[in-house]
Amino acid sequence: MVHTGKHFLQIPGPTNVPDRVLRAMDMPTIDHRGPEFAQLGLDVLEGCKAVFRTKNPVVIYPSSGTGAWEAAIVNTLSPGDKVLMAETGHFATLWKGLAEKFKLEVDFLPGDWRRGAQPAEIEARLVADREHRIKAVMVVHNETSTGVTSRIHEIRKAIDRAKHPALLLVDTISSLASIEYEHDAWGVDVTVSCSQKGLMLPPGLGFNAVSEKALLAAKANQTSRSYWDWHEILQQNKNGSWPYTPATNLLYGLKEAIDMLMEEGLDNVFARHLKLAAATRAAVRAWNLEILCQDPEEYSPILTAVVMPAGHDADYFREVVLKNYDMSLGAGLSKVKGKVFRIGHLGHFNELMLMGTLSGVEMALDLASVPHRAGGVLAAMEVLKGKDAIPLSARRSAVA
Repeated sequence: MVHTGKHFLQIPGPTNVPDRVLRAMDMPTIDHRGPEFAQLGLDVLEGCKAVFRTKNPVVIYPSSGTGAWEAAIVNTLSPGDKVLMAETGHFATLWKGLAEKFKLEVDFLPGDWRRGAQPAEIEARLVADREHRIKAVMVVHNETSTGVTSRIHEIRKAIDRAKHPALLLVDTISSLASIEYEHDAWGVDVTVSCSQKGLMLPPGLGFNAVSEKALLAAKANQTSRSYWDWHEILQQNKNGSWPYTPATNLLYGLKEAIDMLMEEGLDNVFARHLKLAAATRAAVRAWNLEILCQDPEEYSPILTAVVMPAGHDADYFREVVLKNYDMSLGAGLSKVKGKVFRIGHLGHFNELMLMGTLSGVEMALDLASVPHRAGGVLAAMEVLKGKDAIPLSARRSAVA
């Protein structure tokens, strides 16, 4: 089938890259040791602090999010160290696997993939750890495989109540710049992220935002590392440079993406995602389908995982959507493969894009003979027309 118009990329990352960012990257390659690049480097390093909401350093790697995971581990932890992690979904499980490859002893709190990390369970494990063998608590903020957001600020409070010295390492790969997050205010020691989600860039940049406590831990840590070593990178970053060749054109795009986020205002970015997510959930409920996340306090603002009715395959449904409407939806991963599809609503995304997405889903539910009620698109529309919408008369007044 030949499709016209624009492909709808509605997976929860990589996300749609704005034209402004694409144009910013469309630059000649420059000398990464010259003064022009040095200024770019200083600009993006400072801009990242605003996005992570930290006064401390943010390390930028030419890497995927998996590389940023590894960097967080090898800088702060040593083989044999014990860490506490929570099974919130596919990506928490992958991070656990990576930790085990570095010979960490992982205490993995079991989960049903429908809820976030539980602060009370973490607190209980830390209180019981009287010898302070646990060196770090490692949590995925937004589990991209399930549409569940863990309450990091409450986990920080749980660690503090336990009076435990463990580091707090948080994966914000799918949440940064889309969901409220405070590296400093929430007492996070290492925040891991990457470029292709809320930062609206192609894949290729990984990030570690680090606290003073984490820097001290890294200084004392004897684990072998070179490419990922924070201290050598931070030393070069003082002059806007890196100890190896950086991803120069991606950094041009990063500067533009940060400018876009600051122009909108991060609080407005977070509010926009909350509203689009609420509209999506309204559609799912109107279709009489089930949302995978079971705790309303943990609903993800950046994606919604939808459970398929028994006897219906989510991957077949996604094929119907792609073939007929040229739209990509997120697949179910590992334990939920074939059982859920995921609607991404993050990054460079607005109300009309969401309505097109939901219209495609609703039409495909009919084509794939999935049991449902009609009216999801209308339900979402009512949410989007709610009290936060700006009436035309008010817009005219603002223009006048």
